[in-house]
Amino acid sequence: MITRPETGSIPKTPGSYQFKDIDGRVIYVGKAKSLRSRVNSYFQLPEKLPIRTQQMIAEAVAIEWIQVQNEVEALILEHNLIQEHHPRFNVRLRDDKSYPFLMVSLSDQWPRAMLTRAKIKKGNRYFGPFVDVRAIRETMDLLQRTFPLRTCTPSKFRRHEKLEKPCLDYHIKKCCGPCVGKVATEEYNNLVKNLIKFLEGNTEIVVEELFQEMSDASAKQEFERAARTRDKLFNVQKAAEKQVMVGTRSEDFDVVASRGDEFEAAVHAFFVRKGKVMGQRSFILDKAEYLPSNILQARILEKLYLQENPLGNPKSIYVQVTPENKEFYEEWLTTKRGSRVQILIPQRGAKKSLMSTVEMNAADVYKRNRLKRLNDHNSRSKALNDLQHYLNLPSAPLRIECYDMSHFQGTNYVGSMVVMEDAVLKKKDYRKFKIKSFEGNDDYAAMAEVLKRRLTNLLSAEKKSDGRTGSFSYPPNLLLVDGGKGQLSAAVKVLDDLNLRNRIPVASIAKRYEEVYIPENPDPVIIPRDSEALYLLQRIRDESHRFAVSYHRNLRNKEMKESILDGISGLGPARKQKLLQHFGSIEKIRRVTVEDLLALAWLPDNVGKEVFEKCLGKR
Repeated sequence: MITRPETGSIPKTPGSYQFKDIDGRVIYVGKAKSLRSRVNSYFQLPEKLPIRTQQMIAEAVAIEWIQVQNEVEALILEHNLIQEHHPRFNVRLRDDKSYPFLMVSLSDQWPRAMLTRAKIKKGNRYFGPFVDVRAIRETMDLLQRTFPLRTCTPSKFRRHEKLEKPCLDYHIKKCCGPCVGKVATEEYNNLVKNLIKFLEGNTEIVVEELFQEMSDASAKQEFERAARTRDKLFNVQKAAEKQVMVGTRSEDFDVVASRGDEFEAAVHAFFVRKGKVMGQRSFILDKAEYLPSNILQARILEKLYLQENPLGNPKSIYVQVTPENKEFYEEWLTTKRGSRVQILIPQRGAKKSLMSTVEMNAADVYKRNRLKRLNDHNSRSKALNDLQHYLNLPSAPLRIECYDMSHFQGTNYVGSMVVMEDAVLKKKDYRKFKIKSFEGNDDYAAMAEVLKRRLTNLLSAEKKSDGRTGSFSYPPNLLLVDGGKGQLSAAVKVLDDLNLRNRIPVASIAKRYEEVYIPENPDPVIIPRDSEALYLLQRIRDESHRFAVSYHRNLRNKEMKESILDGISGLGPARKQKLLQHFGSIEKIRRVTVEDLLALAWLPDNVGKEVFEKCLGKR
């Protein structure tokens, strides 16, 4: 374990520090405004540090630091060192997609417009990135009919230049034929300039110019030219409709949101220029360290804006929470942009609504990332084999059953059983349980009751000789309970009582730190946080929680409805229906006065008074 450096030997200047393990590998890179203050914060009582920081300190044997002039240099140095060493305890950006940009190659003599996923090069103009490739291709098809720039490769351009014959694009009016001198340089450059204006969001200027050109041609009775310009105007207006307007014409801003858990976060961003969504991007952040929401927000800004955006940096960035050291990030981004940049949290109106849309996209990215891992056959196989290894199971857990409890202050106590076979959820085998053996709040007793009922059914099914099978007929290769050591102990006792301990392996997963426990081992099993095995356990645990909560809510809602209108003498189904139609809902019936009920001509007074008294007890 690393020893604390002499306090006086640590400089007070900004810089980057690196923790190294026994083999000399960099396992963590950090940055600090004051190296002395930040480094000293790691050397305190271990129990005061986050779990993953404790693990990092336990593995480190040395620490080094590099001094710089200011915080911005420290940020850039940290980024460069992370890119070089890939430390395992640092937040890592995982982006397996290459997003398409629309590029105008201004570095060419005859600039061309094209979609590209290649690295951004200086001298060219880029717009995007775009998520929906099909949509941008459709837009480009429309724009080519108005701004017929070449889209061919340099080799194809030279070939037709030598042949002195244009390609098919020229004949279908999607290229103006610069390879064979069909267009003057000045006219071609005007087409390039107007295309860039349109892509920058200045659609009104382009539309106005085309409308004026059409009017002039019509006034001069050049009706063929006027018709061609009219078609160009139609295509531009149709392409402009595809650009979603989300702000005023003068607004340049980004909206950034994330969704995730303690181990990873999916990030999505909208880039809005001149009030229109000009691009969007999403990526995954692996949280190798503990990150409160304000620090996570700061890391997201670093990952997003350390890379150059071809659209340029915005005037405002809307985020979910205020990032740690907000003033520093505003100053850094202001320096990059050359004018003031603000980091804001939308409170109401259009920006708040747009944030909800971006959050929905982030949630979708997070969900698809989780499902992608589980739907891949190789990933599933690896997850099952890894689970066998980490949990010391006799065989790969081809059938896993996970159990969770749900209740509200001890009422409507329910349990859920979720099944996964071959690492795929098997919904037809799901089961739900009402707790019957006790009243009150006792998760351990509830878990014991559910497991006993399930495993008793298993034993009964095995004794039958009629050949019929059901979901309870198959013993699980792994019995997983949601919770910590207490829930695990309850499960072990049930297995012991039923003499199933040697047949059915059992484990528990605690949600707080995703710790996995197995019997007769006081310490949690260390499963790598980025492993397929842990993702599989998280997936089935989350599904069992969802299933239990859903069942509990259904019971509670049903009880609430039944407890008011059922059992009232003189209030049959017809009058119940009329009450609901008149007041609108059960919630509104709870708030009615006795005068409201007595005013109903079709409801007897004694029934109205009884409804009011029953509702009064439920307020």
